[in-house]
Amino acid sequence: MYKLQKMKRFIWGEEPPSKMEARLVLKLDWFILSYCCMMYFTNYLDRSNVSNAYVSGMKEELRMEGTEFNKINTIFTCGYIVGMIPNNMMLQVLSPRIWFPCMQIIWGVLTFCTSAVSSVEQIYVIRFFQGIAESSTFVGTHYVLGSWYKPAELGKRSGIFTSSGLVGTLFSGVLQAAVYRNLNGKASRSGWRWLFIIDGIITLPIAFYGFLVFPGLPATTNVFYLTEEERLLATERLQTTNIEVSRQPLSWSLLRRVLTRWRWYACSLLFAISGETESFGSNNLMGQWLKAIGGYSVEQIDFYPSGATAVAITSTLICATWTDYTQVRWPVLIYMSIACIISSICILIWSTPIGLKFFAYYLAGASYAGQATTFAWANQICADDDQERNIVLASMNMWNNVINAWWSIVFYPATDAPKFRKGMVAMICICIATMGIHG
Repeated sequence: MYKLQKMKRFIWGEEPPSKMEARLVLKLDWFILSYCCMMYFTNYLDRSNVSNAYVSGMKEELRMEGTEFNKINTIFTCGYIVGMIPNNMMLQVLSPRIWFPCMQIIWGVLTFCTSAVSSVEQIYVIRFFQGIAESSTFVGTHYVLGSWYKPAELGKRSGIFTSSGLVGTLFSGVLQAAVYRNLNGKASRSGWRWLFIIDGIITLPIAFYGFLVFPGLPATTNVFYLTEEERLLATERLQTTNIEVSRQPLSWSLLRRVLTRWRWYACSLLFAISGETESFGSNNLMGQWLKAIGGYSVEQIDFYPSGATAVAITSTLICATWTDYTQVRWPVLIYMSIACIISSICILIWSTPIGLKFFAYYLAGASYAGQATTFAWANQICADDDQERNIVLASMNMWNNVINAWWSIVFYPATDAPKFRKGMVAMICICIATMGIHG
């Protein structure tokens, strides 16, 4: 019995001190995580679909050459950077219950538009504005999670949320393979065009679900499923852990607080560097490798990289749960760095067997474990200043994407497939830097 209780505590944390708080946390888990996870699922589904479409006929149909695929990702990243801090700051002005679904509707409509493009230049324009809209989701949700949950509850919820995006990546490969097999050529449309249509169809209903049930923030929530006692408890239980709940008007003093404390600099630098370990997945290196070496069908190229995503989901959930249990976050960065170094070495030594390269690309999925852990850590560090926490979380992702905007073009151009030698050397350097910075 003791072992079962210990296992339950490890997986889901300490029991809430009262039945009312247990009921409150259960409601929050259901309504916050259900919407945020589905929202992020469609967010990542859209991003992954561009990579899958590229290796499933879009390259040939739009006559894409050289690094044009990398430019699509870079332009999306530029939009993502532009929208990052303004989107998060809007959560200080407008309820996330309104802002999140509005942004989701915008990127859903733009996803439909992608299915009708006739040139790569049209994709450039769409992806820029799609990046602005989609930048609301990731750091905005981490801000919301840090606004509702205690530090010992935060890691695993961040892990579940982050994993939902990875499920979008996993589902995208399976979906693209199914679409290509069953819809390619239907209504005179290529399979990759149908992928964006289906993506848009999935996205829009989830946005309307958000309007209905998302609770917003503790200080201003008025959702139908929380009683007045539960709303008060939602704020009181956080104040015991030094989390600022009250809403303050925006002022220039926020800029002074952010720039004169160490937290903005340290957290931004940490994720700006460590986030680049995700380059294996964000650039679909495995898919490009399979396409370049030949001998694999379109369905196989879409499906085989899903193994790396499965490793990413497993690593994220286990590591996030462990960090909540121990309240120690930094070992996760060591784990993912070592995994990526091993993967890079296996790929650099080109004479290694194909099976070992499969292993290397799958092992590299461990790099995603750092997302949930790093942002839970930042939420915890900045808990005593709500507005500063908002800016720090947005800045972490913004600076990482500033690097992403040129990183893939320099180190992972499509023309370097299948070996990506520069990229593997860069990956080893990034992993060493990550292990050095966390200390």
